[in-house]
Amino acid sequence: MCRSIKTLRPPALPEEATEEDMRAAALQYVRKVSGFRAPAAHNREVFDRAVDEITEATMKLLDGLEIRGSAAARGTAES
Repeated sequence: MCRSIKTLRPPALPEEATEEDMRAAALQYVRKVSGFRAPAAHNREVFDRAVDEITEATMKLLDGLEIRGSAAARGTAES
């Protein structure tokens, strides 16, 4: 659906995704779903709120994922 949204978790993205990366993905998603590249003034608030909420959900998702075999998982196993 949104081919321009890249995978934000390792190993697809070698470094940790930034909030800017997550916000860009959320914006692409909202643009695709709404059909608006830039909303009219009367839709701006709901458009921006959706981007904020999807960015937050993306942060929670990435924070909660356990990537087996990743450096973080290996570091935890060694403790």
